[in-house]
Amino acid sequence: MNIIKYRPTTSILDWDFDDVLDNFFGQDHNYPSVDVKEEDGKYVLEADLPGINEKDLNVKVEDNLLTISSKKNEEKETKQKGYLVKERHAFSFCRSFVLPRDVDKDKIEANFKNGVLTLSIAKNPETLPKQIEIKTN
Repeated sequence: MNIIKYRPTTSILDWDFDDVLDNFFGQDHNYPSVDVKEEDGKYVLEADLPGINEKDLNVKVEDNLLTISSKKNEEKETKQKGYLVKERHAFSFCRSFVLPRDVDKDKIEANFKNGVLTLSIAKNPETLPKQIEIKTN
């Protein structure tokens, strides 16, 4: 059974061309779903990466660009009486995010557990709001 996105449309002009090609060729987008939230003093990015191992992941920061990528090649060979089956599967993705100016790039922590990559991206303390004391004379 195939799951297809339901989008009520009135004409072919409303269709997303990439989705039409993906559905025609039986492909799905090769990038993970990502949630980004802001917490006290940091940003938290969570990426769903089912089937990926931490050794296949690459996380890097270059200037103000955070990039998460993976490349995985699998090869499986089965020998049985009278025939040989050899299958190859390759999977890769790359997602990049422009970091805000208030990020401390030296304090980015990565944790990978149960197929979820969590990045804790600390804000630079100098850019955090400061409470100003009001004095009375």
